[in-house]
Amino acid sequence: ANDSINEVHHYGTVHICGSSKDKNYSYIPKGDQVQYSDNPVYVQFTSNNTIMGTEFKDEPATPGDAFLVADMSSNIYSRPMDFSKFGLVYAGAQKNLGPSGTTLLIAKKSIIENPVRELPKMMQFDLMAKKEGRYNTPNTFGVYLMGQVFDWIKAQGGLTAMAEYNREKAALIYDFIDSQDFFTPHAAKEDRSDMNITFKCPNEELDALFIQQAEAKGLTTLAGHRSIGGMRASIYNAFPREGCVALVEFMKAFAHEHAGATA
Repeated sequence: ANDSINEVHHYGTVHICGSSKDKNYSYIPKGDQVQYSDNPVYVQFTSNNTIMGTEFKDEPATPGDAFLVADMSSNIYSRPMDFSKFGLVYAGAQKNLGPSGTTLLIAKKSIIENPVRELPKMMQFDLMAKKEGRYNTPNTFGVYLMGQVFDWIKAQGGLTAMAEYNREKAALIYDFIDSQDFFTPHAAKEDRSDMNITFKCPNEELDALFIQQAEAKGLTTLAGHRSIGGMRASIYNAFPREGCVALVEFMKAFAHEHAGATA
């Protein structure tokens, strides 16, 4: 987010309307915690925070004529979404859509057909639309695989079925975390992500041991981001329910073995 803020400063005035930095981004600001600037052109948000494990359950309201822009890279097509409420949505493919190196853009024609300033050609969405995504040679293999993923989602029953499946997977892990006091979740309960589950042991030494022993059991890439530590279980669309069950069983055994540990 900081990188995005720093970049957009080159093109306009940036106002941060809400932040949960005070609690290490463990919740999503709401109500009076959000203060918009006067007459903003658009409101930008990231629908799912992969690092902290928080997720917007509903899109934020926008003041006046401001349109909504969303980075949905990590939860797009994990559930039904009403894209008519957005002016522009972009999503890197690497979490739920396909291989890295491909980006999906969904935009209202009225927005991209009326650019307000000259941008580098690779950022001119009106130009990309006119050229049907082929202003330069696109990542054809990535686009092809994205189409295959769309077909796979349909075969699973569509977005409604994906949402039910993802909620069930996440609930397996969250329900166990809430049932005991060894592991501590990072995200506020009402803002928890269905894609990225963040939690910690009583101390950093046990975090490291958990990750090491989990990997030996075939439960890999569970280390949390360096800015938060602990563990992070990423359970995107393609991740199987069986993996969540296996993780919970390991968590139960680990918590039992190290019961009584303190911070």
